[in-house]
Amino acid sequence: MTKDYDFIIIGAGPAGMTAAVYASRAGMKTALLEAGAPGGKLLKTHKISNWPGIKEEPGSQLAMDMFEHSTSFGAVYEYGNVTEIRDGERKQVLCEDGTIFTAPAVLVATGTKERLLNIPGEQEHIGKGISYCAVCDGAFFRDKETAVIGGGNSALEEAVYLTQFASKVYLIMRRDVFRAEKAVIDTVLSNPKIELLQNYIPLQVLDNEGRVGGLEISHTKSGETKVLPVSGIFPYIGADPITGFLKDLPVLDKQGYMVVNSNMETAVPLLFGAGDVCQKELRQVVTAASDGAIAAQTAFRKLQESGFF
Repeated sequence: MTKDYDFIIIGAGPAGMTAAVYASRAGMKTALLEAGAPGGKLLKTHKISNWPGIKEEPGSQLAMDMFEHSTSFGAVYEYGNVTEIRDGERKQVLCEDGTIFTAPAVLVATGTKERLLNIPGEQEHIGKGISYCAVCDGAFFRDKETAVIGGGNSALEEAVYLTQFASKVYLIMRRDVFRAEKAVIDTVLSNPKIELLQNYIPLQVLDNEGRVGGLEISHTKSGETKVLPVSGIFPYIGADPITGFLKDLPVLDKQGYMVVNSNMETAVPLLFGAGDVCQKELRQVVTAASDGAIAAQTAFRKLQESGFF
């Protein structure tokens, strides 16, 4: 099956949904293509407190508001897991189920996926005590001990969130320096349920009848090892871009992030990137939204100049 559009947006996170608003308002026949629920990382964020105009709101609520807005001007929400993009006068976006979407302009806003720990016991316990979303699964660990791994904003925020349920939260950091905002650090340090374990790395996940039964960690300087009696493990050690389907196009850096200019253009004409999937210093909801708006406006202008409209 082939479906034709003016503009295809791959990924329904903040970047993609903002692009859908701008593209459809400009009159482009727009597809918002997503393999999961709309919202991206917002769905895994407990509270958003740095979106202008909203002091604090659940990430899931902001995601729903954005999605309703993104389709209110005619953008069509399509389901599809993209496997390849083929360049041409009309670009082809191939999906796993055999559907092919075509358009002269395509925006990739697929974001990133959580990085694995790559330690023994991790793979077999994903979904059985290991989770990459405290907001999704935190309630399953009521009155149990849990571990959060990482030293950035996401790790610290999720550690605080887990204290609503867990009896204790170990915050495990490879170094003794935080990579988070001061306000978040202060909240962590003042929470009596959080025990900070700096200069430690995870060694292996222990099993207890098919579920997480503990986490062995090692001190990076002394080599001392210990076992934490946790039932839940939440790694937040970074992320990798979701760009495997772009590997045959000259648009990626060595880490797999999209290389774009200030207009969100790649080296392939009318192929754009926006949001966390791009090379950038600051990955936030507000910067993703900005990227999406710029990409959509640039696409519309380029298509106008080429006589498409």
